[in-house]
Amino acid sequence: MKKNVFIIGLDDFNLQMLQSLKHADECNFIGLLDIHALIDSGQYRLADMLAEAEKELQRFDGPIDAIVGYTDFPVSTMTPILCAKFGVPGPTLESVLKCEHKYWSRLEQKQVIAEHVPRFTTFEPFDEDALEKIALDFPFWIKPVKSTASQLGFRINNKRAFNRAIGILRKKIGLFKPFDYLLDMVVLPEEVARVNSGFCVAEQIISGHQCTLEGYVRSGAVHCYGIIDSIREPNRTTFSRYQYPSALPGRVRKKMAEISEKVMTHIGFDHSAFNLEFFWDEKHDQIWFLEINTRIPQSHSDLFMKVDGASNHQIMLDVALGRDPAFPKREGKFRVAGKFFLREYQDKRITGIPTKDDILGISEKVPGMLIDIQGKVGMRLSDIPEQDSYSYATAFIYLGADSQKDLLDKYRQVRLMLRFSYEDLTIPALFPEKAQQAVPETDPQIAIQVLSSPIKLPMGEAAPMAGGVQDMTKP
Repeated sequence: MKKNVFIIGLDDFNLQMLQSLKHADECNFIGLLDIHALIDSGQYRLADMLAEAEKELQRFDGPIDAIVGYTDFPVSTMTPILCAKFGVPGPTLESVLKCEHKYWSRLEQKQVIAEHVPRFTTFEPFDEDALEKIALDFPFWIKPVKSTASQLGFRINNKRAFNRAIGILRKKIGLFKPFDYLLDMVVLPEEVARVNSGFCVAEQIISGHQCTLEGYVRSGAVHCYGIIDSIREPNRTTFSRYQYPSALPGRVRKKMAEISEKVMTHIGFDHSAFNLEFFWDEKHDQIWFLEINTRIPQSHSDLFMKVDGASNHQIMLDVALGRDPAFPKREGKFRVAGKFFLREYQDKRITGIPTKDDILGISEKVPGMLIDIQGKVGMRLSDIPEQDSYSYATAFIYLGADSQKDLLDKYRQVRLMLRFSYEDLTIPALFPEKAQQAVPETDPQIAIQVLSSPIKLPMGEAAPMAGGVQDMTKP
């Protein structure tokens, strides 16, 4: 009999990944809740989503063998609740909250890997004296105790930057209020109980080569199956690409795996995949622990497929079904793979994007390429869900190659062929012949709509070991 596997927020891309897995024909993959309702509304109606998910599962006429998810909050926190309610393998809610509550997580990490944890503190953004209570020198990072995809994370270089960030936080931090609904479900330590979703964490800047370690826990045993490098733009605040396999030295990768085992065992996380973010400061040979994510990163799925011959969905599925994962190694079509980010750094309105025929034409010239366009014509870039605080991702480009040089050459080729156009929102969009009528006589300048030209290539690309400072962008 086929296994009935429910996937919260299943979309076409991830369904294709699941259908490509070993023994996929032995499973029925069933979507649970609409993906757009989960992420596109800009709100997290957690209680309503849980109630609707429970209704869908209760209406199902057949056994429920697994419940999984591959996205961040709220899906990552819904999964343990639903697994417990319907009696299928999954982590406990408490262990997930220990990972996802940024302050609680740091307290737990400090108990077992203190030498790898940066200095940190918590503060209340509505406190007029908050800055004076943060015992960290500039620069430092601030972020809510709960957020997703780098939302509301800021590098603070001075008091002016702090005040600007606080103004934004005060307006938007209520977005994560539903997280408190989850905190009420568990017994919190005294030092955590007062720190709800309305609080922030301030952390010492950490720097170096950033990477993500992927692993899973089954029956208490922690396993690591791959490390992906996170390579930055020259501005060092946003990612240029993710690249697999990692170019970090073997001894560093081994140490990261040891740290991972200590942390995940201490937290009591079990029966699930996870990914951990690290920095390696090469100059001081110091490994820094950034944070824990309680899921597979779908951003890396195609990279594993290209290099290893299977998506990390294989890990997610096997662990959820209570079996030891059979994950291949270096059995893919390419030796190296990357996910590249196309970005804009000012808010604009989208007036043109590559068509399906455009993308098909590019893929015929660059075999193995996948492109995921973010946003639609008519949208503002700031309306695209889950962007970081410093840029707008307009497209994700997945490529495979036999060498890094070949990988970068393919990326340059694809960038030249992609065409986007935008309306600049900083000036009025006018036809030239009407512009003079719209501008006061005292202002001789005429502003007209500016459309983007084909994307210009930088003179050079960052090497895979290019360092950076702590960033808030997630895989």
